[in-house]
Amino acid sequence: MDLEKIAGLVKLIEDSTLKEFTYKEGDIKITMSKLDHPPIVAAGIPAMPPAAPAPAAAAPEKTEDTDEVLFITSPIVGTFYSAAAPDVPAFVRVGDRIKEGQTVCILEAMKLMNEIQCEFDCEIEAVLVSNEQKVEYGQPLFRVKKL
Repeated sequence: MDLEKIAGLVKLIEDSTLKEFTYKEGDIKITMSKLDHPPIVAAGIPAMPPAAPAPAAAAPEKTEDTDEVLFITSPIVGTFYSAAAPDVPAFVRVGDRIKEGQTVCILEAMKLMNEIQCEFDCEIEAVLVSNEQKVEYGQPLFRVKKL
């Protein structure tokens, strides 16, 4: 496969509404996916946004007892893992009280495992994604109540 064919495929995907495309020719297989935001380019090399040690919290909602309800959101696009390995317990479960800096999950992006840590003491009210689910930047992962 030559570079002109690859460039043509890239242009085709950019101009279409497709989110992902796979092309196979002989032993060569190319998969392309669109980003929801433009890539960061430095010195002509696309770069992944830096993995934040802790995700940002979304705008609070008020509950009946006026406790703040917040969300731990994904700081990157990747795959969500609730535990460090398939045979170990999840980092957090509904009802767990967690401390600032405690790991709540792992997000895999480009074969890198990024531990996501909480920025504040809170209680997990709901896990909003399932294990091995693909997540987007800013997607809520956990609904939490600040302690």
